[in-house]
Amino acid sequence: MEVIRLDKISLWRRTQEEFSYDLKKTFLSILEGKYRKPVKKLILDNIDLIVNSGEKIGIIGANGSGKSTLLKVICGILKPTSGLVRVRGKIAPLIELGAGFDPEISVMDNIMLYGVLLGFSRTEMRKRVNSILEFAELQDYALIPVKALSSGMVARLGFAIATDAQPDILVLDEVLSVGDESFKNKSQQRIEKFWNENTTILVVSHDLKFIEKTCNQAIWLDKGKIKFTGSANAVVECYLQTVNKADNS
Repeated sequence: MEVIRLDKISLWRRTQEEFSYDLKKTFLSILEGKYRKPVKKLILDNIDLIVNSGEKIGIIGANGSGKSTLLKVICGILKPTSGLVRVRGKIAPLIELGAGFDPEISVMDNIMLYGVLLGFSRTEMRKRVNSILEFAELQDYALIPVKALSSGMVARLGFAIATDAQPDILVLDEVLSVGDESFKNKSQQRIEKFWNENTTILVVSHDLKFIEKTCNQAIWLDKGKIKFTGSANAVVECYLQTVNKADNS
């Protein structure tokens, strides 16, 4: 059964101005007649993709090829400039852990908020609060504002919420390394459980051996386009041949 479909997805994004936007500087540049329209870059270029239920798909490619952006479009974090995205089922996005938290409200309230954003009801999230706090090792911080937590605690909390329920689709950006060694092992065991079940998984990783070992399909992205798709072994082999050829030329 088809669970993800991308039809002719393209995404343009601002470059430097997107990350260094300053209203005062922009206003002054307009007054001085030096304002220039922000430069935009094509990050995803006419992507067509179908993912079926239960597939384990690795996404590989060089830095800046659009891998993380593709995952964010699938998860609804970014809206494409053109094209259509269809997703069937609940997604657990392990991309920017804790990015959706409100720093001013308590850990418990953020669990409720984050869960609702993932598509769960408030009633369902109330039942899950204790197990989430226990897994994240934050039982003593339930009523503390998130802004008082360390970055590691916030990442643990985001991971615990996203993986507490059984998602239909699990989205991973790079292999997780959340918290200390004990928590890393615990989180890895939870991820492996999803791999052994019928969960659909999309994973971005530079660890090509990991992709070959854990994924049955792979996608090679190059400058925002799908360069090659097929079995994980075939895609990795083709990618490595191209990289080695470029290195030796």
